[in-house]
Amino acid sequence: MKDLKQFNIPFVGLKEGSHVFSYTIENTFFEAFNFDEFTSSSIKVLLTFVKKSTLFELVFTAEGSVEVPCDVTNELYHQEIISELPLVVKFGPEYNDDNEEILILPHEAYEMNVAQFIYEMIILAVPNKRVHPKVLDGTMKSEALNKLRELEIKKVKTVETTDPRWDKLKNLITEKKT
Repeated sequence: MKDLKQFNIPFVGLKEGSHVFSYTIENTFFEAFNFDEFTSSSIKVLLTFVKKSTLFELVFTAEGSVEVPCDVTNELYHQEIISELPLVVKFGPEYNDDNEEILILPHEAYEMNVAQFIYEMIILAVPNKRVHPKVLDGTMKSEALNKLRELEIKKVKTVETTDPRWDKLKNLITEKKT
C-alpha cells in the first residue's frame, strides 16, 4: 500500500465545503492490490469531498475502460466502466466499516486513504460474465466460436410417446365420469 500515498486525503487542513479530487487509474494501481485480471486500464475517478462540521460526504464517480478477456472466446476487448459510489464518513471511538454506506473513523484520525473504495468501486463495475460486444451482435469471427457452434447441442424433435399402461388407466378415469 506504500504506492498509494497519493490517495491519502488530509482532511484536518481542509475548510468546510466542497472539494474535488481527481485520479487517473491505470494497471499500476491494481498491482498494488495484487489484482491482475485487467490487461490494461484507463479510468478517470472524480471524488467530490464535502466537509461538514460533524461528517464528510464523499461521492466517487468513475468513467473509463478496462481491457479484459471475453469469457466465451477469450479475445481481449475494452469493457466500459461507469460507476458511482456514495459514502458518508462519521467519527466514533474506533474504526468501523461494517456498513457499506457509512465509514466510521476514530476521533484522532487526521487523514484517510480512499484507494480501497476506488478499487472496490471499479472491480464491482465490471460484469461477472464478460462477453465481447461482437459476440453479442453476431459479428465475431474466431476459432473458439466456430468450435462452440460445432459442439452446440441441437434440438431434437421428439414425438411424445406414452406408456400404454398409463393410457389404459386414463381410460378408466374417463369411463367413471360418464
